[in-house]
Amino acid sequence: MKRSKTYELPKLSELEEELARAKNKKKKHRVKRKKQEKPQLSQLSRLEAELARATNKKQNFRVIRNTVQILIVVAAASVLISMLILPVLQIYGSSMTPTLEEGEIVVALKGSEFEHGDVMAFYYNNKILVKRIVGKPGEWINVDSRGIVYVNGEELDEPYLKERALGDCNIEFPYQVPEKRYFVMGDHRSTSMDSRNTAIGCIAEEQIVGKIIFRIWPLPVFGAV
Repeated sequence: MKRSKTYELPKLSELEEELARAKNKKKKHRVKRKKQEKPQLSQLSRLEAELARATNKKQNFRVIRNTVQILIVVAAASVLISMLILPVLQIYGSSMTPTLEEGEIVVALKGSEFEHGDVMAFYYNNKILVKRIVGKPGEWINVDSRGIVYVNGEELDEPYLKERALGDCNIEFPYQVPEKRYFVMGDHRSTSMDSRNTAIGCIAEEQIVGKIIFRIWPLPVFGAV
């Protein structure tokens, strides 16, 4: 009678050891794979960060460029407006006190029509002077010894004055204003050099800068002139 072969089952301890070895092997494989992936992830992160920096740099450059372009356009527009429509001027001297004081900054309007009492800026010997219009083309002007002004025989209402004076005058009154010219006087009548003296005379249309309409500095006196 043949004897059948017998197979011994592995011991529990051997199975546990084998299982432990398999787990350790798998764990080592996982750690190795992570070590291999880590440099790749780190390199990817660096590339992403570099791309973000480059993108931000490009965006910042675009913002700066657009801002500079806007500022250039605004500056150019301001210069054109200042030269062609609204010249900005600074007051020098005291001939227009108390209406305008030295150092104040005003805005003139080009191409406007002028009336009695308007404040005009005009060119004179490479300078810009500011005076008040007293007489228009063709009108007769007279100033008496007390400094009272008459236009075509009627006294001119001048509420803007604090004092009247004949001032520095070397012309004969009554005086007729030539065509296309304006007779001007400063509000500080005793010291102002103006159309009462032939050194300045009447103002021709081509000399006119514009009518002073607004005072922008200093802020406490900001407003219409």
